[in-house]
Amino acid sequence: MKLLVVSDIHGSAYYAEKIPEIFEREKADKIIVLGDLYYHGPRNPLTKDYSPMKVAEILNSLKDRLEVIKGNCDAEVDEMISEFKFKEHLLLEVNNMKVYFTHGHKNNMDNLPDEQIDMMIYGHFHTGFIVKKDGIIFANPGSISLPKDNTKNSYLILDKESIVLKDIDGNVIDEFKF
Repeated sequence: MKLLVVSDIHGSAYYAEKIPEIFEREKADKIIVLGDLYYHGPRNPLTKDYSPMKVAEILNSLKDRLEVIKGNCDAEVDEMISEFKFKEHLLLEVNNMKVYFTHGHKNNMDNLPDEQIDMMIYGHFHTGFIVKKDGIIFANPGSISLPKDNTKNSYLILDKESIVLKDIDGNVIDEFKF
């Protein structure tokens, strides 16, 4: 199984429109969105082509391919315009590894969940990375629409061989092979 992981769209129709393009280019099987879909948040500027309802339309068109985690900027009203469920976290077995997906505002590298895991993938911080620490692989896709700390608009690809951080044009930023 090949997974496309994106996070922190924050209402950008411009970058939300890139998600189906990336999905097709990468030939992924599923899309995991790690939260903060529609609202830009009080600490963030408006994103490019800010249009939460357009983002909802785009994501609703992908609903059969989506798994969505609830972020700290996602509210009950966001669920009302979405044709998919928001989950607190997701635990999947990928390549014989237990992979924990979350937004990152509660559980992250500094605050592990109670589950035994081999890998944790989370967003929230808007900076992409892949690191291994204390036997666990940690990865963050960064923000597809609102990167911080001079990082690029980015996403992750997780498959049976590796986890890869890429910019939105598909250029490899970092990679960890299993």
